[in-house]
Order: sequence, then C-alpha cells, then structure tokens
Amino acid sequence: MSRALLALLLAASPVAAAPNLVFICSDDQRADTIAALGNRHIRTPALDRMARDGVAFTNAYCMGSTQPAVCVPSRAMFLTGRSLFRVNDQLRDLPTWPETFRRAGYHTFGVGKWHNGTASYARSFDAGGPVFFGGMSDQNKVPAHPFDPSGAYPKTNLRTDGGYSTTQFGDAAVRFLTDYRGNKPFFLYLTLTSPHDPRTPPAGWEARYDPATLPLPRNFLGRHPFDNGELKIRDEALLGWPRSEPDVRRELAAYYAMIESVDAQVGRVYEALERRGCLRNTIVIFASDHGLALGSHGLLGKQNLYEHSTKAPLLMTGPGIPAGSRSAAFVYLFDLFPTACEWFGVAPPAGVDGRSLTGVIAGRQVGVREVVFGAYRDVQRSVRTERWKLIRYPKIGRTQLFDLHADPDELRDLSTDPAHAAALREMTDRLSAEQRAWADPLLK
Repeated sequence: MSRALLALLLAASPVAAAPNLVFICSDDQRADTIAALGNRHIRTPALDRMARDGVAFTNAYCMGSTQPAVCVPSRAMFLTGRSLFRVNDQLRDLPTWPETFRRAGYHTFGVGKWHNGTASYARSFDAGGPVFFGGMSDQNKVPAHPFDPSGAYPKTNLRTDGGYSTTQFGDAAVRFLTDYRGNKPFFLYLTLTSPHDPRTPPAGWEARYDPATLPLPRNFLGRHPFDNGELKIRDEALLGWPRSEPDVRRELAAYYAMIESVDAQVGRVYEALERRGCLRNTIVIFASDHGLALGSHGLLGKQNLYEHSTKAPLLMTGPGIPAGSRSAAFVYLFDLFPTACEWFGVAPPAGVDGRSLTGVIAGRQVGVREVVFGAYRDVQRSVRTERWKLIRYPKIGRTQLFDLHADPDELRDLSTDPAHAAALREMTDRLSAEQRAWADPLLK
C-alpha cells in the first residue's frame, strides 16, 4: 500500500519529486469550531477550504491524560504513535514522528509550541524556531527560543518580543516555505499556542464576535452535577460558580476570535505553498491536541471525558485524498504518525500503537476500530461505541451512560434506567476489556 500510494502522490505532482508534509496543530480547539462542519457562528475560511478539498474526520480523539496539562501526553502520543500508558512526557528513548522522517531523508523544520522537552525537539528537527518550550503563556509575550543547532536552549536565549504568538509562529512557517532551497523534501511542523487561554485575541481582533449573538453550547450548565475528581483545578477557576451565561458568551467570543486568527495562519501557509508551486505535491494535516468544555456541562477546561473535550478537529488535504470527503471512523490522534509513515513509504519505529488511516481515506475501509477508550488521571475512565458512551468515576463509584444517537450532547444519564440495563452491562464489560487492552494501571 505504501508504495502504491507514494506512486500516486508522485504522479499527482507536476514534477517527480518526493511529496512534502505540513502538520499544523492548534491548542485546545473544540471539534465543533469549523464553519464548514456545521458551526455557522464562526469564520474559518482556510479550514473550510481544507474540508472542501480533502477529508474531515468527525470522530478524532485524544485518548486522555495522566495529568491536568492534557496537552503534554496528547502531544507525546501523536508524536510517538504510542498510547497513553506506553509513552513518557519527555519522549525519552522514543523516536518521534519528525525524527523518523528526518532519518528517512526529510528536512524537518519545527516552529511553535513543544511541550515535551528540549532533548526530543533537538533530535527531531534540522532547523526551526521560534520554539516555545512550555504549556501556556501571555500570548503577546510568549517566551520563545531561536533554533539552537547545539540543542542546549539556554534560558539566556529566550525572547519575549516576537509579537503575538500565532502571528510570529505563522511568520516563521511562511519564511521557511519561501526561503527553503534544499534538495530534500520537507516536513514542516507548526504548532500554535492558540486558542489556549489566556483568551486574548490579536490586537484589533477583540471585537470580531459580539458575545450577545453567540449561542451557548447546547449542553451548557451552571455547574457540573457532581464532583468529577477535578473541579478545583486552575482551568475551572477561570470563572466563578455557577457559570453565568454572559461570562461564557464572552469567553466564546474571545475563543472564536483566536480560532479565526489560527485559521488566518493556515491560510497563509496555503498561500506560501501555492507561491512555491508545491501545493499539489504536499500533504497538509490540521488538528488540535484535544477539545475544551468552555461552558459545556458546567465545565471550562479539558480535564474530563465528555465528547467536547476529548474530540479534536482533524482535516487532511493533498494528492490522493478525495475532496469533500467525511469519515466518522473512530480515530486517535496517535494514528497520524503511522498514517504518515504508510503514505510516504517511511518505516515506522517499533512499538507504535496507532493504526494507519490510509485505507479509510482511500475508501477501502469504514474504520480501524469499533470502540474508543478514554482515561483521565485515576479519576475518570470512558468507552464509546457508535451509539453508546459510558463514563466511570472510580473514586466515587459513579457511572454515566449516554445514548449518543438520541443524546449527542450527553445530558441524559441512563445508567440507572432499568430499560437500559443491558446496554450498561455491555458497556461496562467493554470498558474492562479496553482497560486490559491498553494496560490501564488502575487494574494493577
């Protein structure tokens, strides 16, 4: 398959050159924040273009997190192709996606957020910068390093005067695409810090959305109905309890403006690829590391296992990818690494847990798995099938069961309804099976 698809990629290009890869990742972006996929209140023309020209996966998931900073294990997973309990945050002794492509002959360029240590970044990229080694910061004064060929990245080299984070990272990506003259195909890895809080849009973008005109999430609540094990975290303290409708609408307005500014950088990358004349020979992938509650279920952060927080947007365009296609296949973000390896004929490292999606993209497969497992620290576990979703809170002995066909917003807990006792038993058994399959430490 890899050779056949590589031949297709090469044939789609006006010149017989090895295809390029661009991966763009936003930060904390919900899957329901793209206009072309149903959100008529947000403006995302570049992401709409990707949805029109390629494939959109509508069930792409982060498996979860072992810590409150969900970004860290999420990125560790998609960078290594490994699952939650088989990866370490600093990626020690684990080959990364860009590192693997670098060894295969690609020129790798990394810019933006890197939340998994300097050593793993240094071995992954030939060039790059500015790079932010951290989780969150003042969007207008993000502490970024220039690329350091030695890999040392001393704090004395930090700069905070590069301007708004999304813009400076986008500028660096465009400069690379404009200036690169090497003979190798390239892998551009662009990861943004937006729309992660602090929710401060770029100067001049603050009033792009009128809070009064934005609808609340359909599953908006003033407070979560019980203690899910992570209600006292920083993310949940950004607004008071109970959540007020005006406050959440203001957060949404800023959030949407930040997402629109992310979209603008995606558009600039596409324009740079077109000017370079290599768009037809480049696979572009856009994703986020996970979603966010932002008022849903009375929550603000991502430290939960509801759909709004575990799902992420995932779009792909390029030669060989059917335009305007949609897939409801269950996907983990850590499937991206093996998918790219098969696409480009690169051998993946041993120990990868992800599954290639090339068959789904080509229309030969409906999916690669029947269920999705989720875990958050030792306080939440979940499993979902095409219809049912079960969330278990082991510390308090509580279970939720949702019929996603009738209740996609997860508002009606059916776990105590005798009419659904069989579904509860089935999903409980499925959860146990998934915990065993993924070596969940809770079982020890």
